[in-house]
Amino acid sequence: MNALKEAGPEGVPIPRRIAFINEKGGSGKTTLVSNVAVYLAWRRGRRVLAIDMDPQGQLGKVLGLEVRRPRRSAIELLVDSVLGEGPRPESLDAPPEPGLPIVATRFPNLDAIVSNKSLALFPSWTGAGAEESDPTGRLARSLTETPGALDYDFVLIDAPPSFGPLTLNILRAANELVVPVPLTYLAMDGCAELMRSVDMVRQRYGNEDLRLTMVIPTFYRRTRLANEILEKLKQRFPKEIAHTVVGFHVRIDEAQSRGQSVFEHAPSDRGAKVMAALAEELEARGRPEFGAAP
Repeated sequence: MNALKEAGPEGVPIPRRIAFINEKGGSGKTTLVSNVAVYLAWRRGRRVLAIDMDPQGQLGKVLGLEVRRPRRSAIELLVDSVLGEGPRPESLDAPPEPGLPIVATRFPNLDAIVSNKSLALFPSWTGAGAEESDPTGRLARSLTETPGALDYDFVLIDAPPSFGPLTLNILRAANELVVPVPLTYLAMDGCAELMRSVDMVRQRYGNEDLRLTMVIPTFYRRTRLANEILEKLKQRFPKEIAHTVVGFHVRIDEAQSRGQSVFEHAPSDRGAKVMAALAEELEARGRPEFGAAP
């Protein structure tokens, strides 16, 4: 068995499905997903699938992919067409295609699933062509049963900055969570709200294996307030807090504006070293000897 993967219910190795999530916007989720995905695939040789589940479609943009009118997109993960079954909403004009709606990136080992504003219409389609009364398990089903879905070492999911049907789908599909927390006044409140949502999913939907793997402090400045919030995070999440704190890195912003990773744009910059350290720590936390918190 691949040491990076866990055994599923029938003993079949499954990818580490990691959701980068915070119910508050502006936490740095997309920056982390894109750069961690590139590093794990390009520098570590891991098979990675990066999924954009945010209707804003920013992940595809920062990876240099077309997101306005892609041939296939993330909305297909939430309808039956990826499994070759049933109809799908009339708004999706292309004929159904089985398999994941992946887009190849320019990086070896890295595939992506892009999104756009069509994903925001999902709540209005929840009854389209589906017999189940609860549509919040569709992403989990797609990432388990779709051909090719189990071929990856990592599936990294960029979640939307809100709570609703999309977020519930993500929490039911993921087996790990990474929570970026900006070191601002309202950050702890947003983190507490997310933990309540996680507890609800564990209890109501039976995803008891869902665990918090990392809490990443972001947008750090050398101020008293930032240091106070950082200390509170360390006290609240002593095992899960990341060893690396993310500050403000201009080279990362420049890279994203060019549709590049920081490893391409400024490989020697401090921002690249920070992203590399976080990717390596995330990889290490999947090993049994690391002792990741449940």
